[in-house]
Amino acid sequence: MALKKRQKEKPVFQPSAEQEALWPEISGNEINGLGETEVRRPSPIYWHPSDMTPHGKLQDWMMNEGIKEPKLHNARQNRQKVIEREMPEISEAKVERTPEENYEIVTRMARDAGAKIVGVVKTDPLWVYEGYEFDYPWIVMIGAEMDYDQLSTAPEVEAAIAVVEGYTDGWRFSQPVADWIRRQGWKAEPRGGPPAGPISLVPAALAAGFGELGKHGSIINRELGSGFRLGAVFTDLPLVEDKPDEFGADDFCLNCQVCVNACPVDAITHDKQTVRGVEKWYVNFDKCLPFFNENYGCAVCMAVCPWTKPGRAPLMADKMSKRRIKKVENQ
Repeated sequence: MALKKRQKEKPVFQPSAEQEALWPEISGNEINGLGETEVRRPSPIYWHPSDMTPHGKLQDWMMNEGIKEPKLHNARQNRQKVIEREMPEISEAKVERTPEENYEIVTRMARDAGAKIVGVVKTDPLWVYEGYEFDYPWIVMIGAEMDYDQLSTAPEVEAAIAVVEGYTDGWRFSQPVADWIRRQGWKAEPRGGPPAGPISLVPAALAAGFGELGKHGSIINRELGSGFRLGAVFTDLPLVEDKPDEFGADDFCLNCQVCVNACPVDAITHDKQTVRGVEKWYVNFDKCLPFFNENYGCAVCMAVCPWTKPGRAPLMADKMSKRRIKKVENQ
């Protein structure tokens, strides 16, 4: 398999001259707050409007390069059509239900639409990007499963298409939920990726019970591993909050070396780092982005993650959960 060969040889990657000419003087790691000891909101860095970040020209370059790949370009166009779909007007009359009733309806609707993971969380102001305002008190988080066979080809274009289609589904599964909420007289805005909105969705998803942050910088879910993309609905509809789900993925990552060894540019490290006042797994932005851009998204770390292979995550989660319980009992 090509991936195994790449892991053994790991040739030195040299970014294209076009990319290097566009690279800003400021480090992306600095923008992300690597090494900062004070807690603060995240700063726009990628997938925001190009004029909001020093890396905007690199983002535009990557998107323009993708036009050269017809299947990828077509997938992106299909996603854009979904994003631009019109929403219904907000009804003038509010329908009042209990938060529990609302929770039952919206989570069921999201799953009926195709979402594999659904959770609800209250908004934390620390998730709002600098330069943005956010007045929705509730977030319905949605997880859309990616095609594993496509993803496992990473960093080939087929894997990039799987990621695009996953994000498209995030939008698609979020929209009927937002539509229903608006017809009940409440505010609602659907959201998917990769265009970044006012909120960083990863910490919201973690708080909503989607799993734990992996060493590769993506969420590991107890059912899907890292093989999913995020969608969301921002709303003022009264809801009930879910809780984080810790089952031992972080413990596993402490000793696992698979994504570290597989990363083509050594952007993943064995140790957690301090980022905006929080100790966490962190992927080196400056090392990752050039390869990411020239491969339309890379995704190698998600593809090789032991948790991502279909059917494996539930077994691993059960094993790690039992190990954690046993460890606590022996203390």
